[in-house]
Amino acid sequence: MTTLVNPAFVRTMAAYNAEMNRRLYDAAARIPDAARRENRGAFWGSLHGTLCHLVWGDQMWMSRFDGWAKPTVTQKQSATLVEDFDELRRLRVGSDDKISAWAGRVSDDWLAQDQTWFSASVQKELRQPRGFLVTHFFNHQTHHRGQAHALITACGEKTGDTDLFLVVPEPV
Repeated sequence: MTTLVNPAFVRTMAAYNAEMNRRLYDAAARIPDAARRENRGAFWGSLHGTLCHLVWGDQMWMSRFDGWAKPTVTQKQSATLVEDFDELRRLRVGSDDKISAWAGRVSDDWLAQDQTWFSASVQKELRQPRGFLVTHFFNHQTHHRGQAHALITACGEKTGDTDLFLVVPEPV
């Protein structure tokens, strides 16, 4: 996995995620707050809940990868992480900046090591190769951003292109 997951991959995915998050939040800001919070049957309920869960997931993984503070709520409560949309957006932008800075520090040696952590979600200690976990980290973001994109589209808004090669035309 480490041959596929290298520092350039991490930097490219961080750039992609930051730009896609910017596009999602720009579109979400054009949607009335009540519509952002409407339970539309998504896994995390609403668009707001899905965006909260994305920040929650980033906080949890970056607490493991880069020493960030852990989220203030459990995974099951992650859709309620931040009540105010403007505060959530500020947190998202700050998180993306910090993820990009971390990505700039990631090395092949760091990616080649195993990560050990205690998962409160499954109540046990886990150990996996970091390259594999970094892939999961970015895949988790893309997965839930896809859900958020569908919710945004259902509200009649657009985000523009979402394909990696159109958003980040060259690896970073």
